[in-house]
Order: sequence, then C-alpha cells, then structure tokens
Amino acid sequence: MSTQVPEKRKIEKQLVLPLKHAFNMSLRSIKIRFGRSIIVTSSIVLGIAFLMSILSSNAFIAGIIQKGPESLKIALQQNLDEIRTRQAWLVSLSLLVCVVGIVNAMLMAVTERSREIGTMKCLGALDKFIVELFLLESSIQGLAGSIIGVFVGALATLFIYLLRYKGLVWSIFPGQLIIKYSVFSILLGIVISVIGAIYPAYISAKLEPAEAIRREV
Repeated sequence: MSTQVPEKRKIEKQLVLPLKHAFNMSLRSIKIRFGRSIIVTSSIVLGIAFLMSILSSNAFIAGIIQKGPESLKIALQQNLDEIRTRQAWLVSLSLLVCVVGIVNAMLMAVTERSREIGTMKCLGALDKFIVELFLLESSIQGLAGSIIGVFVGALATLFIYLLRYKGLVWSIFPGQLIIKYSVFSILLGIVISVIGAIYPAYISAKLEPAEAIRREV
C-alpha cells in the first residue's frame, strides 16, 4: 500500500493540458522568439520555393508538350529525362539542407528554453506535452513557410516562362497541375518541419527539471 500511494499522488500532480492550450502556447512562443522562428521559417521557404519552382517548371513543360507547337515539343522531349534526373538530385539536396537547418535551429531553441522547460516539468508537465509544444511550433512554422514558398516558387517560374515563351504560357497554363503540386509542396513542407523537430523535441522532453533550471543560457 505504501508504494502505491506516492505513485498515485505523482500521477495526480502531472500537468495535462488540452491540445488547444498547447497550440496557444506554441503561438506565443513563436511570437516571443520571432527571430529564431524566422530562421526556421526561412529555411522552409527556401526549400519549398525551390521545390515548387521545379514542379511548376515540369507542369509548364507538360503543358507545352500537350498543347504547344510541334517544334517545341520535340526540343523539350529530347532532354526531358536528363532534366528530370538533375532536378531530382537538386531537390533532394535542397530539402536535406532544409531539414538540417530546422534541426540546428530547434536544438538552439532547446538550449535557450531550458529553464522554461525545467519549470514546466517541475510543475508536472509530461514529456508528451513538451514534445507536443515543439512539434506544434515546427508545424505552424512549416505551414507558414510552405505557403510562402509555394507562392514564391510558382510566381518565379511563371515569370521566367513568360519571358521565354510570352503569350504561349497562358494558352498552355497547367492550372490543375499547379494546384496539385502546391498542395503536395505544402504538405511536404509540414512533414519536413515535423521530421526536423523530432530529435530536438525528444532532447527537450528528456531534460531533467533540476538540470534544465540550473543550465546557463
């Protein structure tokens, strides 16, 4: 009986907040550490903008092959495989760099917020709650960065193709493909953000409360 009572009391003191509260805390943390948030968001914007520019370019090429002049179709089809292989490597590298940037920025955030994390854990916050905070913050930044990146990448590609093919672009404009690629890019950006935040979130959740509070920032 004596071994069960302390365990019961410990469980009663644990802090369990609804997801809505965790979401609000994440938004407040992003506002407070806006400079750090800009670093994470910028890396996502750049990675997704590059991805979207490649996908938009492929969409315009597909539109030209379907509806464009025969001379352009032949010229594009000759180098299509080589272009797509090169694009795949470039996109993979850019997204990898994006993930590394997110991990680095989030690890620095863990160091900066060690006392805050220690205080929350002393008040009874579960490891799960700490992880949720970091993943939600990263998801919010990933969503915002992905939306901006999609617009930047798509508009940049549209501008380039307007300069190159002028009025032909509007007659072959691949609207459905652009929307499809935009949704894909936004979802991928969120997934990348969450993946990049998993390790820092785990590290923050495993901090000992006393050690986290004593740590110098």
